[in-house]
Amino acid sequence: MHSNARNAGLWITRSISSQVAYTLVPMNTPPVLTDAQRSVAGRVITSLAGPDARLRDDQETAVATLATPGSRALVVQATGWGKSAVYWAATAVVRSTGGGPTLIVSPLLSLMRDQVAAAGRAGLSAATLNSSNVDEWSAVESDLLSGSLDVLLVSPERLANPGFGARVLDALAGRLGLVVIDEAHAISDWGHDFRPDYRRVSDVLQNLNPQTSVLATTATANQRVTDDIADQLGEATLVLRGPLARKSLHLNVVDGLSPIQRYGWVAQELPFLPGSGIIYVLTVADADRLVTAIRTVCGDDTPVAAYTGQLPADERHELEDALLDNRVKALVATSALGMGFDKPDLGFVVHVGAPPSPVAYYQQVGRAGRALDEAVVVLLASRLDDSIWDYFATATIPDPKRMDRILDAMNEAGTPLSVPNLESATGIRRGKVELAVKQLAVDGVVERTSDGWAATGRPYVYDAPHYEGVVAVRQREADIMRSFVRGERCLMRLLTESLDDPAAQDCGRCSVCRGELTPGLNARPDEETVATLSAVLRRDAQILAPRKMWPGGSFGRRGRISPDLAAEAGRVLAFADAPQWGDVLGSAKNGDATARERLAESAVAVLGDWGRRGGIRPETIVSLDLQGGDLAADLAQRLRTVGRRPGTDYPVLGGPIPSRDATSATEAAYWRDHLGQAPTDVAGLAVLLVVDETSSGWPVTLAAASLREAGATAVLPMLVHQTV
Repeated sequence: MHSNARNAGLWITRSISSQVAYTLVPMNTPPVLTDAQRSVAGRVITSLAGPDARLRDDQETAVATLATPGSRALVVQATGWGKSAVYWAATAVVRSTGGGPTLIVSPLLSLMRDQVAAAGRAGLSAATLNSSNVDEWSAVESDLLSGSLDVLLVSPERLANPGFGARVLDALAGRLGLVVIDEAHAISDWGHDFRPDYRRVSDVLQNLNPQTSVLATTATANQRVTDDIADQLGEATLVLRGPLARKSLHLNVVDGLSPIQRYGWVAQELPFLPGSGIIYVLTVADADRLVTAIRTVCGDDTPVAAYTGQLPADERHELEDALLDNRVKALVATSALGMGFDKPDLGFVVHVGAPPSPVAYYQQVGRAGRALDEAVVVLLASRLDDSIWDYFATATIPDPKRMDRILDAMNEAGTPLSVPNLESATGIRRGKVELAVKQLAVDGVVERTSDGWAATGRPYVYDAPHYEGVVAVRQREADIMRSFVRGERCLMRLLTESLDDPAAQDCGRCSVCRGELTPGLNARPDEETVATLSAVLRRDAQILAPRKMWPGGSFGRRGRISPDLAAEAGRVLAFADAPQWGDVLGSAKNGDATARERLAESAVAVLGDWGRRGGIRPETIVSLDLQGGDLAADLAQRLRTVGRRPGTDYPVLGGPIPSRDATSATEAAYWRDHLGQAPTDVAGLAVLLVVDETSSGWPVTLAAASLREAGATAVLPMLVHQTV
């Protein structure tokens, strides 16, 4: 067994008090499986891992503990250690003695799907309730309540659903044999992936039959997170913690590349990376662009695909299976492909941009090399990562003034309010409202009903010292990532030390220990490759989807935008910090003639492709400069010259532009009042509307409506830069 307790000749349990306390118990007190229980657990393990497999000491200790009614256990072990084997074996043991079913709280759909399959291999009947199988809910709930189901997997969001609580949890509260909290670091706001809905698990635990055992598992918890999780689990929690270093991983850092050079590196080096793997990016747009970049360099038939949370569940499942079966070289993925994805022979993980925490980075690279002697891990760092780390340090910290505004709105209404109603009543953007009500619910200040969110009457108290501590921890983690990028010492040691692993030591395999990258990898892409990618990607415009509904609220007008006022689907030349634009976009905004010529060349290419795909051909070109410059006017004039089209400018009135925190209704109302009179010489013509920059798209929507009212037969928006 790897736990510090066994090494010290003592057994550690946890007890709850105002201080974190450890109770030391003589080593002869740990529970032991009976012969019958060991036989049941053994059948599960051999079914999962082969005829010669058996439980390791720590695994058997955990299973024996959980077979003891009312026990609590926290397993913190490296990826690939076999944490899931513990809860499958424990479930089988509990069920063999007449115990109730197991409830597993799991964070991702892909993880649930893998777990259902694993449970089947272990001889257990398992099912899940999630957004992708609504048609199956009734049958699953019936099987669960009848006792024919051994395991139910649910998301933390499902726990927060009042209907699910009334139908299922209330009925099961006294009958569950085991509750499992997978990826339990998400319970703690000290952790790298805190989710407010995960705190609903605490509510479930408080309503459990005292005889129900509870297991929490994670590979990514430092000591502070471990302490927090154990405190939440309750009295006498057994903590099993082992060494976290992964001997198969060869960690590398490539620093100093520009964003487009990072794309070039991936496209150039991908064929030389071992086996199949995952390329992590930070945004959905990056995933799509990088796939285009790879195919540009390696060929259109290169087996790669983008994997993001925006894909339908069945498409994500197909891509996961393709990677598992080695039918793709790589999935270019956001963090949606992360926790729980289990491919033992994953040969490499590449990050285009660093996660904000060494703990989060460890969690993702841990997907590689579980059943391999060697796997390659590469971090392509960038100066842009700093701003991302700074954002994540404070993104989920509650704003007490915002909380007060939301609570005031609830109290004034006197009835439950939906998130859209709260947005309208408070002037706070919808995403921030959604996060705030979940955080308030964690503290019991609001509750979710079938009609919306309502205040419970409990006062909200902002715990400033606590959140200051959380921010300080996240900032320290960002500093560790900076040290990691700079290669100040062994990369594996830095990661495992950040997880408070007492066994942390130099690995001898990383690019710092070796003084060079893994043999076969280059530090820089060819300049010709980078130039080719820049040219191709600047012609790869994104679709600008037209808005469908008016925002209501302070804007006044609500409901569907009628077809005779709506814009057509447009095009975005540069989305967010699109790497192919680099310094070109900034130079173009500042009036550089060469940069503006490149912008025009790309716009002409986009228009050509747009027309070939069946788009409406514009008959006049109107510019709309929202930021006070002449970027759109200059581009429109260049396009008029090339296309021999007439056109004019759309006037904009002066005034401070709303902040990015403004609600849709506020921003729409602003542009309604600050767009001038639409040009009148567009009647009977299809208009190409060239716009410089916006994030929400409301000025495009309103200008298009005014142009349609002036007689335009269609409005085709071309947005130079869409910010986020």
